[in-house]
Amino acid sequence: MFDLVVIGAGPGGYVAAIRAAQLGKKVAVVERRSNKALGGTCLNVGCIPSKALLDSSELFDITLNKLKKHGVFVSTVGLDLPTMMARKDAVVKSLTDGIAFLFKKNKVTSVYGTGKLLPGKKVEVTAADGTKTVLEAANVLLATGSESTELPFMKYDGKFVVSSTEALAFDAVPEHLIVVGAGYIGLELGSVWKRLGAKVTVLEFLPRILPVTDGEVAASVQKILTKQGMEFHLETKVTGAKVDGKKVTVTAEQGGKAVSFSGDKVLVAVGRRPYTAGLGLDDAGVNYDKKSGKVAVDKQFRTNVPGVFAIGDLIDGPTLAHKAMEEGVALAEILAGQKAHLNYDLIPSAIYIWPEVAAVGQTEEQVKASGRQYKTGKVPFAASGRAKAMDEQDGYVKILTDAKTDRILGVHILGPRASDLIAEAVTVMEYHGSAEDLARCIHGHPTLTETVGEAARAAWLGAAIHA
Repeated sequence: MFDLVVIGAGPGGYVAAIRAAQLGKKVAVVERRSNKALGGTCLNVGCIPSKALLDSSELFDITLNKLKKHGVFVSTVGLDLPTMMARKDAVVKSLTDGIAFLFKKNKVTSVYGTGKLLPGKKVEVTAADGTKTVLEAANVLLATGSESTELPFMKYDGKFVVSSTEALAFDAVPEHLIVVGAGYIGLELGSVWKRLGAKVTVLEFLPRILPVTDGEVAASVQKILTKQGMEFHLETKVTGAKVDGKKVTVTAEQGGKAVSFSGDKVLVAVGRRPYTAGLGLDDAGVNYDKKSGKVAVDKQFRTNVPGVFAIGDLIDGPTLAHKAMEEGVALAEILAGQKAHLNYDLIPSAIYIWPEVAAVGQTEEQVKASGRQYKTGKVPFAASGRAKAMDEQDGYVKILTDAKTDRILGVHILGPRASDLIAEAVTVMEYHGSAEDLARCIHGHPTLTETVGEAARAAWLGAAIHA
């Protein structure tokens, strides 16, 4: 008998398990991956391997295109894709092994196999050899994450029409990669293969890329990626794909006219949906939306079935690993009788193209829609001494504030290391800070963070010092 059985060892599940164990609970985690690798999609075929490839491909691109400007000459530049992939796999393994170590350290029991929720807070685990084991628990946490959304008229074949999983493990650089969907996954993986030599064409149904990102930032990103060589076709409705030999042709509609695109790989990156296959939600009586797959929970992550909880990509909110992690911590502390709080309005996001994009709070479109009077402070990285020294001058910091109170409503960064720079904004906003608060914090010189402070000053006083 366990105090908590977690189904899924992804970011939400493994963090919940570790925190619950730290709080004195007897915990078991069920993981379905046949290779027994913990960490879920994020560590195995998502966040971590994609960032490893992004960093490797960025170094390759820098060597090819930027070193000469710094006075560094390399006589021969070559790509060893197997070595790059091996490095990616090594990074993944080191982190998944690390979770296994943490489980051992915190006395969390790992049970490998496919978990199915049974009535009465029981979990049936089917191992790879077909044997079944039933775990009993005082509480069960559903943390199975999400999977790539498949288009019904463009089924994955694993070779020509692929999901992000296969796009992380191509054995050769595609001559022409067609990306369906201009969200962060499509742009990140498109960036990897573009840097390594592929022609990349992005097809997007909407009239803009990055639909949940601030509109001005999204437009700037499109200009930068176009300059880097990526090709965009917006308001393009994809209708199908046909494989002929080693080529695949994507059919689509633009302005009512039929068009087609031919390449050797098609990455379908149109979003993710909760992974509920075989989870037993119907048999156990757990309420969930049949269309979206989202499990219904209250503010304490409780489903309608007593003792059964759900977090992460299974429930409403952004499909972000750090959101799931914090929900895992909160759930464990709630089970231990503690108070827990998550501010869903201040979950930061990051897109690891280059330059990076990061944001927290409201977009300008959202602020306008609220009818609130607001001010904007915007400072380009071209005004930063550190950015100039790095030769990374593209992008800017944009801060939105309440016109009356000066309280920060949203921060949007397009620029070098934006994913790290956003943390300062999250902290200030979590404590209801103003642009003045952020501007009066002393920022080291020369640093990229100065641009954040300058944008805050621009929002507060209407003018920055260096821009």
